[in-house]
Parts: sequence; structure tokens; C-alpha cells
Amino acid sequence: MSSSTSIRSVFSALLGCLLTINVGTVFAAEKVFGLPEVLSYALENNGEIKALRAERGLREAGRIRAGLLPNPSLEFEGAGDFLFANEGERRFSAAYSQEILTAGKRAKRLKVAGKDLEEYGYRIADAERLLDEEVKVAFYDLILAEHRLKLAGRFVEINEQLLRVARDRFAAGDIPELEVNLARVEVARSKGRKAEAEREIEPSRLKLFSLMGLSTGPEIGIAGTLENKEFPARIEDLRALALARRPDLMALAAEKERADAEIHLAEAQGKPNVTAVLSLEREDSSLDVGDITAKDRDKLVGLKLSVPLPLYDRNQAGKKEAATRRRSAESRYLFVRRNVDREVESAFARLTSSEKALRIYGRDIFPQLEENLRLTQEAYRLAEVGILSVLEEQRKFLDANEGYLAALYQWNTALARLTAAVGGRIN
Repeated sequence: MSSSTSIRSVFSALLGCLLTINVGTVFAAEKVFGLPEVLSYALENNGEIKALRAERGLREAGRIRAGLLPNPSLEFEGAGDFLFANEGERRFSAAYSQEILTAGKRAKRLKVAGKDLEEYGYRIADAERLLDEEVKVAFYDLILAEHRLKLAGRFVEINEQLLRVARDRFAAGDIPELEVNLARVEVARSKGRKAEAEREIEPSRLKLFSLMGLSTGPEIGIAGTLENKEFPARIEDLRALALARRPDLMALAAEKERADAEIHLAEAQGKPNVTAVLSLEREDSSLDVGDITAKDRDKLVGLKLSVPLPLYDRNQAGKKEAATRRRSAESRYLFVRRNVDREVESAFARLTSSEKALRIYGRDIFPQLEENLRLTQEAYRLAEVGILSVLEEQRKFLDANEGYLAALYQWNTALARLTAAVGGRIN
């Protein structure tokens, strides 16, 4: 009996060790992403960003194409009197022709292609800026949903505690059954609110994972909180910062410079190129004088220059297109520049209003909110107040906490939008 007990003890200990190892492995396999990891992963794996980066190769190919020179031509020609007198007259020639670009066309093409590549780089940076904002907002959506779920769970506990007190007082004959029913209804309502909060978690989670380019799975966890920090920056500094580093504004500035370069290229393309031809020719001929046939062989070297006459086509259409694109780029640049100021002002106003709301909650509401609820619950337990007073205080508690969470969420999302409006991190 002792041996059997010992064996069972050893087996139980081994099973416990295996379970411990298994649980440790499961928890070790889980990945928990905070906001920095979420942003980093999204910038590396978001499908749209990856496609934009891949398409950068098209602009790089365009720059390579712009720097290429025209291919030369090599021509051979041979002729003879084989089908006629066949007296040995022969002619053979070889020609090498090369088109020579004039008016600095190659350098101007390279400048246009370089500005196009620079503009596209800023477009990628702008897409990353917008993705950063969208990911942050989705992250805060998920964190807000989790906080609301926790608040709903706590409210269920508060109402269940109230129901227990009401049942005790009813059993003691202190209150009518109506108060117990009211407490039971509040428990059901709070559980319904918790179920609604639970339904918000998964859509928020899936949206964030979609932006991250991440497949869902139990091994992925998101951890974070809604922060509230001091923000002493001035609106004037933020405007200047946005105008200095917003990538969409830089892209439009590069587009203007590219349009200027296209105008110079269009003017150069209105001037004809020169085609130079270098030829080598050998000609065998014969001449009959009486009974004597004289043969002769001539070797000739030739140089030919061919220049089209720009009588009709001087690239008038290309010049007009380039000038039109320049005016269009200037208009877009001015429009976006004005919108940058508005975006910064709007985001800063939202952030400021959220800060005011948070100060009100921290200074005027929360210091006594928890204490008032506790005192009211204790007063009901001691039969000093009715259940309606407790329910009213609980609703105030819930409304205040939901309002605080909303203000905290607004502050974080406003900071995310202000960061995007400024074009990057704000010190």
C-alpha cells in the first residue's frame, strides 16, 4: 500500500511538472505588442505600404532610362553586276551612325527623373504618416473598448453587491420586495452593458490587425493604456514645424521642381538632334579599252551629318503640357499649405479641449466620486437612504467614468492626429 501511494505521488508530481512546462511554453509563445511594437510592425507589414515601396522601382527604372544614350546603328551594303555583264564591278560599304543629343537633353531628363523619384519618396513617407495616425487611432479604439469592458465588469460587481444587500434587508423585513426587484433589474442591465462592451472588442482588434498586416491568432496580444501627459507646445511652433517637415507638402514642392525641369526639357526637345554617319566604302570597277581590260579599286571614307529642320514641330504641345503641369502643381501646393495650417489648428483645438475636460474630471469630479458612492452604499445598508438614492449615485459613478474614458480617448486620438498633422514626433 505504501509503495502504491509512493508511485501515485511520484506520478502526480511528474504530471504537475509537465503541466507547468506546457503552460510555461504557451505563455512564452504568446506575443504581446505595445504601441511602439504595433507601429513598427505595421510600417513593415502593411500591404499598401509594401506595395508603394515596391513600386518605387518603377521610378528608379525611369531614372535609368533617362540617363541612357540613343543606340548607334551599323549598316552594311553590297552591290555588283552579277545579273548583267558580270564584268567584276563590285561595291561594298559599311556605315556607323549615332544620334547626338543636343541642348543638354540627357541632363535635363535626368533632373526630371530625379525629381520624380524624390517626389515618390515623399509620397511613401506621407503614406507612412497617415498609416501611423490610423494605427494609433485603431490602437486607442481597442484600448478604449477594453477599458469600457473593465468598467462594465466593475459596474456588474457594484450592482450585484447592491442586490445582496437588498436581499439581506428584505429577509430582515426592512424593505419591500420592489427594491429587490429594482436591484435585480440593475444587475441585468449592467450585464447587458458588459455584453455590449465585449462585442466591441473583436471588431476593434480585427481592424488593428488588418492595418498591421497581421493574421489573427491566440498567440497575439495587445497591451497598452490611455495616457494623459502635459503638452506645453505652442500653436505657432506647431505650424512652423508642420510647414517644415510635412511629407505631402515636400512632395508637392518636389512636384513643382519637377514641373520646372519638365519645362526646360520641353524647350530642349524643341531643338533637333544631330545624327552623324561615318562610312567606309570600297568600289571595284573595270574598263575595256580594245582588247585590254583595266580594273580599278577605290576606297572612300565619308562623314555625313543629318539635322531635322524644325519648321513645323518645335514641341509646342510638350511646352504647353509642361507649363500646365507647373501651374497645377503650384495651385495644389498652395491649397495643401493652407490645409496644413487648418489641420494643425483643428487637432490642437481638440487636444486643448480634451485637456480641459480631463482637468475638470481630475479636479472637480473624481476626488469625491468614489467616496460618495461608498458612503451612499453604506447608508443604504444601514437603512439611512432608499435604494433610489443608491441607484442615482451609481449612475453618476458610471456616467463620470465613461465621460472620463471618452475624454482620455479624445486626448490620445487628438495627440495622434496632431502628431500626424505636424508630420512626426513632437518633442
